[in-house]
Amino acid sequence: MEIITTHKNADFDALASVVAASHLYPKARIVLPRSINANVRAFLSIHKDLFPVLSPLELRHDEVSRLIVVDANRWERLDCMHPLMGRSDLDIHLFDHHPEIGDILASQGKQAPVGSAATLLVQELEKRRIGIDPIHATLFLAGIYEDTGHLTFPCTKPEDARAAAFLLEGQADLHVIQTALRPGYGPHHKEILTRLLETARRTTVNGHVVSFAHAELNGHVTGLASVVAMLRDILSADVIFGMFWDGRRKQSIVIARSGSEGVDVSALLKPLGGGGRPEAASALVKGARPEGLENWIRELMAQNGHASVQIFDIMSFPVFTVRPDDTVEAVHTRLRERGHTGAPVMDGEKLVGVISVRDLVKLERPTQRSAPVKAFMKRDVITIDPQDSISTALRLMVKHDIGRLPVVEEGRLVGIVTRSDLMLYYYNLI
Repeated sequence: MEIITTHKNADFDALASVVAASHLYPKARIVLPRSINANVRAFLSIHKDLFPVLSPLELRHDEVSRLIVVDANRWERLDCMHPLMGRSDLDIHLFDHHPEIGDILASQGKQAPVGSAATLLVQELEKRRIGIDPIHATLFLAGIYEDTGHLTFPCTKPEDARAAAFLLEGQADLHVIQTALRPGYGPHHKEILTRLLETARRTTVNGHVVSFAHAELNGHVTGLASVVAMLRDILSADVIFGMFWDGRRKQSIVIARSGSEGVDVSALLKPLGGGGRPEAASALVKGARPEGLENWIRELMAQNGHASVQIFDIMSFPVFTVRPDDTVEAVHTRLRERGHTGAPVMDGEKLVGVISVRDLVKLERPTQRSAPVKAFMKRDVITIDPQDSISTALRLMVKHDIGRLPVVEEGRLVGIVTRSDLMLYYYNLI
């Protein structure tokens, strides 16, 4: 089975790219992520019979022999595709326009720093002389126009303009594109924009006018990117960061827009697990409030993206550890008494695992409570070097969804850094 997929929160460039790829791979099934932009959802509601898609939840991963990824180059940006990671028998093809190097290793495809991923696919369709009807030409042009701001964003390359001309020659309908790309804006968006304006703070960093604005969300809200874009225009800022706190899900959404070639917002948000383009990026960060994330972004910008503080400066030592033969009951009690949420497991001087309260609270049967902790510890331990940066630690925690990192130097456990340590640092409390 061959499948084509793209990044979470799929936009028109992502949709255009998966559909264009289906022309190159006619036997492949399109698997759209569960989260898609509101205007894309509206477009699909009208054209769904023309673009049959699968949900990631319908996918049988063991049946997939080829994976075609478009408009993304990192596994964490894909929806429910982690079972495919590390499969040596999986043939991966990649079409992506983002400038940074990702962790999806492909055998074939095309990667180039153009304005839109759809441009790369359209180039291949033109090269292979594969016919495109007006409906598909319209969708592909919508993808290019969205990611290049109708060919006006600094990321726009000559290839994007040539692809657009080719699609216009193929009878792409500009009236449909104008309607499809018009952002939805209702009373709720107006209320959020008002809150952002009330909290907006302007500052100058390395000669760039930067604004940060916060708002709390009451439930899921679509079209936040459009609100942030409006805010940047109103404030006349070079760079804007819209920071949204979702209290129900205990997570922050960061949406960034940059009109300056000197500020790459995708690079700034990458350590948070975010992605995008130099002029437009976003990140979803669980368990961290916007205030702490703002401090982190301010520091990186002030230091041109290179944090000077090292793990050695904030780690805790000596480290509280447990032994692999200690019982679950005993370890749970000791962790609770100390107020810790987890601990490294040491066999003599060798780090053999990590155990967390989150793992232990699931164990309720008496036989489990009396069993050695080694039966339930995580053996694949993610560690960090004391000379690594704070942003490296944050990136590892976000990527692997872990709350602590043992600090190891030359094979010896010398300290530990937790999610709480990082948040205290970013809140300027240490």
